[in-house]
Amino acid sequence: MAGRWELTEEQWLLVEPVLRPASAGVRRGRPWHDTRAVLNGVLWVLGTGAQWRELPEKYPPYQTCHRRFQQWIRDGKLVEALRLLARLLHEQGKLNLEEAFVDATFASAKKGASPSARPAAGRARRSSLSPLITVFHSPLLWKALRRQSAISSKMPLPPASSTNFPPG
Repeated sequence: MAGRWELTEEQWLLVEPVLRPASAGVRRGRPWHDTRAVLNGVLWVLGTGAQWRELPEKYPPYQTCHRRFQQWIRDGKLVEALRLLARLLHEQGKLNLEEAFVDATFASAKKGASPSARPAAGRARRSSLSPLITVFHSPLLWKALRRQSAISSKMPLPPASSTNFPPG
């Protein structure tokens, strides 16, 4: 069974062909860490918003995860993999594309509002989020994707506030 930030077997089988390293004949140096373990480490950082150096020891070294994250962003592989995952989660009813979440460090309350009042039914959350879904709302991911978009505009990306399903 997959952990909180880890891909299920079905999800891994979907993205593995995209992230599979190209076989370059005989490799020198240290053997590569398992791609799935590296991706799970990347998803942990994106999902938690933690710094790379805070990556738990059950994942490969943070330097490896960060280096592959950067490589996947440059190659467009991470965007493709996340689009495949988003499509799968949407088809399973686990990703509601009509919702958007904004993180703020300060939000003032209305005057006279009860501090423990429940939200109105119209404003109540309509779906439960899978832990993996929060990766798609990660400011770190959107920052990296925007940087890649500015470097080469091969694949246009929606703005961070968009709730539209990415084409693909």
